[in-house]
Formats: sequence, structure tokens, C-alpha cells
Amino acid sequence: MGNKKKYYKKKKEYWMKIALFFAKVAFYEKEVPIGSILIQKNKIIGIGWNHSIKDHDPTSHAEIIALRNGGKYLKNYRLLNSTLYVTLEPCLMCLGAILNSRIKTLVIGTSKKKKSNLLYMNEFIFNNKKFKIKVIRNILQKECSSLLKNFFLNKRNNVF
Repeated sequence: MGNKKKYYKKKKEYWMKIALFFAKVAFYEKEVPIGSILIQKNKIIGIGWNHSIKDHDPTSHAEIIALRNGGKYLKNYRLLNSTLYVTLEPCLMCLGAILNSRIKTLVIGTSKKKKSNLLYMNEFIFNNKKFKIKVIRNILQKECSSLLKNFFLNKRNNVF
């Protein structure tokens, strides 16, 4: 692997570790442990972790919260040239928000075992223009997957 590829891999792992930190915050708040960060120009402009249980809000997913924070930071609903890191492949609701935000890249820690929601992302048209988001998968996959498995194991064993 060339030095450039190693650098970009380490950079993605660095950002995913921060998203994992927020997933751990959700874990300790007894929420499904998913974390997300939004990056633009090597700067975090949005953070999020699941709040659905605490907020009694089915839309309080990590990705939605990070996108909302990014929009407020930029004072724009279009989050052009930004990258969203999320520890688990987004649900359909979050994919809709991600597509509408016009981010450039989506980086996923771990994917779902069943049919992927990403099949819906192949190609979208906004204002008669084709729009495609670059998707990168399995960054720190073992760590992201392990956190989710531990959460649901604790849930089944009534640890929470």
C-alpha cells in the first residue's frame, strides 16, 4: 500500500474513532450506540448520537442530528463538499436526509447483515441534475460492530 493510501486510510480511521466516541456516549445513555460526525475542510461541523429513546423522537438518529448541527454551523441546508462518518449503515430515513443534504461522501463503520439500504442511493436526480454520493464502507468495522453487539447482548441480559 502506497504512502498516500495509508495516509487516507489513517485519516478515515481517525474521524471514525471520533464517531465511535459518540456511539459510546449513546451506549452509556442506553440508546442504540450509533455515532456520527460531519466534516468539512478537515473540521468537525456537526456531531450526533442516537437520542430517540431519551427524546421520545423517532427522528433523533445520530446522522440526522449531525446533519442538523452542520446545517446550523454553515447556516445552510446544503452541506456541499462535506463528509459524514457514521458507525452503522444509515436507515432509509437517514439516507433521505443524507441525500437531501448534498454531502459529498458517506463513510460507514459497519454495514447491516440483511439487505443494504444503500441500494437506494445508486443515482438520484435533484433539479434535473444527476447526483451521486461517494460511499466508503467498513472503516473500523470490528470496533463499530462489537459495540452494537455488546449493546444488544446487554439488552437481552437485562443489564440495562
